[in-house]
Amino acid sequence: MTTGTTLKGLPFRKMHGLGNDFVVLDTRGVDLMLTPKAARAIADRHTGVGCDQIMIIETARNGGDAYIAIRNCDGGVVESCGNGFRCVARLLLDETGKDKVLLETLAGPVIAARNGALIAVDMGPARTAWKEIPLAQEIDTLHLGIGEGLLQDPVGVNMGNPHAVFFVPDVNAVDLTTVGPILEHHALFPQRTNVEAVQVLSRTHLRMRVWERGAGITRACGTGACASAVAAARRGLAERKVTVTLDGGDLQIEWRADNHVLMTGPTAEIYTGALDRSLIA
Repeated sequence: MTTGTTLKGLPFRKMHGLGNDFVVLDTRGVDLMLTPKAARAIADRHTGVGCDQIMIIETARNGGDAYIAIRNCDGGVVESCGNGFRCVARLLLDETGKDKVLLETLAGPVIAARNGALIAVDMGPARTAWKEIPLAQEIDTLHLGIGEGLLQDPVGVNMGNPHAVFFVPDVNAVDLTTVGPILEHHALFPQRTNVEAVQVLSRTHLRMRVWERGAGITRACGTGACASAVAAARRGLAERKVTVTLDGGDLQIEWRADNHVLMTGPTAEIYTGALDRSLIA
């Protein structure tokens, strides 16, 4: 991977996982403090590069292969991003020639490896206690009892970030544009939440649409797919190993016996370029 700056600016890669798209910055050896304003400028689809999240590769801090910082398109800090981790892991696997890499993240260590042409990521343990999600009050996380429109009574799950998973007969009937932001900012979630609408197609196949915290509707969300699989298994609606079909394609999710969640799926690099200095000033 290329580090450093050019006369034109900071090199970047545009990548995506199932249409969940990212600007990947390698800031190892670069003195860069990305402000929320700069993150919003980069993520703007009209005047910047355009993306759901910005993945920032930094020098490892605790013996891993790299530290990965994440910014949402609204400029906010994100703890975890499964599809983004897979994209960055692909780059680091190519760079190091290793069989697997260790990503240091705000949500904890993440291990990634190749699985044929796909990238598999151990997203760590599913957290289901109310304080871990976190919620504003003690409540049964299997039935949170809140709702808006067609989305009612979700399951709470933390996959490095908070999720409210709602089960519905038809995900296409849900007006996520309207109910998504309302539920994202519900008072039960002091750190806001991601919102998933999930339709159970079979015990091994889920269909999911997502409203991402700070990003809105996206074509895919890796942590959301993991949270949905965990929620479906907790409710007794599905097995612990499922295919999750998102707007952008399929992810394979396995909630293992050790409570870790394994996510496997494709990645793609779209193009490379250099950020104009005005965007990162």
